Amino acid sequence: MRLHAVIEHGDQKTRKVFLSDPTILSHRWRDVQFSDIDQSHACNMPGYSKIEGCCIQAHEDGYRYVWIDTCCINKSSSSELSKAINSMYLWDKKAQICYAYLDDVSRYDTLIAEFSNSQWFQKRMDSPGARCPQQCHIFSRDWEEIGSKSSFAPLIKQITGIDRSVLLTNYQEEVSGAKRMSWATRRRTTRVEDRAYSLLGLFGVHMPTIYGEGENAFVRLQIEIMKSFNDQSIFAWKSHQGDTSGLLASSPDDFAESRDVVRISSDSFRSIFPNSTVSTPFIRSDDVRRTLD
Repeated sequence: MRLHAVIEHGDQKTRKVFLSDPTILSHRWRDVQFSDIDQSHACNMPGYSKIEGCCIQAHEDGYRYVWIDTCCINKSSSSELSKAINSMYLWDKKAQICYAYLDDVSRYDTLIAEFSNSQWFQKRMDSPGARCPQQCHIFSRDWEEIGSKSSFAPLIKQITGIDRSVLLTNYQEEVSGAKRMSWATRRRTTRVEDRAYSLLGLFGVHMPTIYGEGENAFVRLQIEIMKSFNDQSIFAWKSHQGDTSGLLASSPDDFAESRDVVRISSDSFRSIFPNSTVSTPFIRSDDVRRTLD
């Protein structure tokens, strides 16, 4: 993976591309791209000051490298983009620290209101808060630290529905698939496929990225989840569009009312419904038969 390094030369800091381990920036995708970063016009582009601010902050905190998705991924290469999207969650988990930069939050006297309405919760490529390292510092537009993921955990839970325990530990294995899907109901992406691809790490699954497939990306995601997990909550969804897509949901929005869905084991199910005669169900997809717990 490519990273940016901050090297100090007197009063100036320059950025070069290296291969190494990451410290990450969590932000909105509205930035200088990989093809721009080494060009002279980059410093005049929207978003460049954010990259510079991130590098300065990382340098002050004693870090040599930062990873910023927009300018560290060559999106003109479909293979590199697919690999990056499938690897982001792992890279984030390995990061030493995360800087969450909210460019639409600036005032302390209206901090809570601005934070609650920040586009960061809608325009991130991932599920805000669920994927960031445990050490996550939150900054305002002027790179003033306004708190941390820990200090904002109650408010982030209120906004996203992500459990405080998940925010503080990143441990989500016991959370039902339907509930994890509900965390993405507010997410908005430029490409419809990214609504599905951004959830790959959240479920620990991998699949090729095929831009142009539209909502079928979300169907493929659900199939990959069913291949990997015995979790029937994937069917706990409700469409509000007046149409149906069969057994599988057509969008994360269909899980908006699934925040209270919890997982139970087979033994627990039998203790609740001791007289049930329902045999263990299964689903068939691409000639692959998966038994569901």
